[in-house]
Amino acid sequence: MAETESAEMNRKRSGTDEVISDNDSKRKNAVRQMDPAAALALTRHEFGEHGGVNMSIEASATFTVMEPETLCRMFAGELGPDRDFYIYSRHFNPTVLNLGRHMAALEGTEAAYCTASGMSAISSVLLQLCSSGGHVVASNTLYGGTHALLSHFFPRTCNITTTFVDIGDLESVESAIVEGKTSLLYFESIANPSLKVANIPELCRVGHAKGVTVVVDNTFAPMVISPALLGADVVVHSISKFISGGADIIAGAVCGPAGLVNSMMDLHQGSLMLLGPTMNAKVAFELSERIPHLGLRMKEHSHRALVFAERLKKLGMKVIYPGLEDHPQHELLKSLTNKDYGYGGLLCIDMETVERANLLMTHLQNDGQFGFMAVSLGYYETLMSCSGSSTSSELSEEERKIAGISPGLVRMSIGYIGTLEQKWTQMEKALARFQEKHSLV
Repeated sequence: MAETESAEMNRKRSGTDEVISDNDSKRKNAVRQMDPAAALALTRHEFGEHGGVNMSIEASATFTVMEPETLCRMFAGELGPDRDFYIYSRHFNPTVLNLGRHMAALEGTEAAYCTASGMSAISSVLLQLCSSGGHVVASNTLYGGTHALLSHFFPRTCNITTTFVDIGDLESVESAIVEGKTSLLYFESIANPSLKVANIPELCRVGHAKGVTVVVDNTFAPMVISPALLGADVVVHSISKFISGGADIIAGAVCGPAGLVNSMMDLHQGSLMLLGPTMNAKVAFELSERIPHLGLRMKEHSHRALVFAERLKKLGMKVIYPGLEDHPQHELLKSLTNKDYGYGGLLCIDMETVERANLLMTHLQNDGQFGFMAVSLGYYETLMSCSGSSTSSELSEEERKIAGISPGLVRMSIGYIGTLEQKWTQMEKALARFQEKHSLV
């Protein structure tokens, strides 16, 4: 009876097996090679329970079976979500699984599953891929929380060590990988907050030649860069940022091979299953409603960031934005990006000292109403923070120096609210007030 009911449910659903099946068709391969927006358009969500255009929210913690033997088979691994059998929402939830299908389409990976935060996605995938006594090679320019996880927490709790390197130096990366011990190479596609661009194809070549898994954090560049299409094995995200876009949700995602996703959800050995960073189904539903317009938002974020970077540079300010033609990594980034999505929505202004950085942000927020002093990114308003004393404060002074993070580095996530010229006028007003009281450059 359960088998019959499952068959009926599968007729109503739309390809749940795409997320967790290891059997890959030519069509799926073609979809994964597409422009992210085109791939998303082909990954249709489920219909609502009564045929609504929006899918239903499966807000159940646990799920029923028709026969007691079915439950035994589910726990034995014989029946699972690929056939619409669910045990418990810490394991698999239909609504969260649907969001995972969209994240897989977005990143061009075989599968994906979503978590309660970006850090839970990062920590879970690293723990799944690394055993006690393992070794990681990572970029020396990472988000402060990730750096703290690798440099402090993992050595203390798991006996996993990390060698931090300049990923722009491929020879250093290669020499840091210890064959037989190093499990993975980890870096950000566009680094937080320095905006250094990773040469993903070459780093993947080096990593794969040494037999390690390449994991890329693509939080700064969804739609803009597709690391998996450039050779990365796994892509992680803090969905809280650009993908959410509302600064109101904390969430993460792991995108990669179906085998990895399945292993992370394994009842006995899975890091996501056993550590429990479960995404709420209601959160998954909200996020699935935002992904369809992510491409439009990213285009505007990127467009305004480029215009503001060009204008600020003309004013003589020290602007860091890899979309500028004279940026040393502009050509590299240009070779990596998906067409029409620009170069990302973040820019930095180096004010050299934390005092000057704080003064600039104060004028921008309180005199010009240009944006908000707040951490995070991807919001429709501009968000700005002095990275060295905030999101990168987990790094020591020496580590920040090595990473190229100036004490006065102001990171700006450029929003798209209002018109571009309206926001530029607000910025000019703030800069004028700054100039009145202090030297602008």
